Amino acid sequence: WDETHFGKMGSYYINRTFFFDVHPPLGKMLIGLAGYLSGYDGTFAFQKPGDRYEQHNYMGMRGVRLYRLASSLLALLCFSIQMLELSKSLPAALLTAFILIFDTGCITLSQYILLDPILMFFLMGAVLSMVKFNSCADRPFSVSWWFWLSLTGANLAGAMGVKFVGLFVVLLVGLNTMYDLWDLLGNLSLSLVMFGKHLLARVLCLIVLPLALYMAMFAVHFTVLNKSGPGDGFFSSAFQSQLIGNNLHNVSVPE
Repeated sequence: WDETHFGKMGSYYINRTFFFDVHPPLGKMLIGLAGYLSGYDGTFAFQKPGDRYEQHNYMGMRGVRLYRLASSLLALLCFSIQMLELSKSLPAALLTAFILIFDTGCITLSQYILLDPILMFFLMGAVLSMVKFNSCADRPFSVSWWFWLSLTGANLAGAMGVKFVGLFVVLLVGLNTMYDLWDLLGNLSLSLVMFGKHLLARVLCLIVLPLALYMAMFAVHFTVLNKSGPGDGFFSSAFQSQLIGNNLHNVSVPE
């Protein structure tokens, strides 16, 4: 059923048809992009689970370009987190990657048109970026320090932009940041000015940057979906007047 739902959402993006859904737009936009790049024309109805795709080119949306890449990188991300930063143990890192590679759930998820592989990629990317940033604590404001901090914020935006459960990794990074700042505040050799710089850097990269990227996703979402569709009725008449094909299109609507 989920493949039917998200496949239809991808078709809406290809056809530029406006719709309303409970999830943020990033994952569905990537599904539509994968279908578009692989030659899918958005004409399959996705009416009920089990319908045959027949001549429709669905393989791109099922993950030739996107899901299997994300799923494959998960094992590499887990290996890097364990080996390079957390346990620093090769056997532990290999065991972690091995378990993920042969997990039936991950294998199954990577075969269908679903948001979960993309979500897991951004979740693991955020965790890896966070632990890599922590390893740069002895080199504050260096290029690598800024890179990993900014990449953490970008991955947070990606996780939130796919599903709202991405907020859990935001909570994880937030708690880690609070602990880090509390530790810096207790460092008597660090001036308040320098502490303020640390605080400002985290606000910019972990709050302002993710919010800016998150809003940019919706800007792209509303720019692409400019034709009337099944989601019109959830929005105001003024908004509907901007959708091509809507009964109110280009009609002057009072505030």
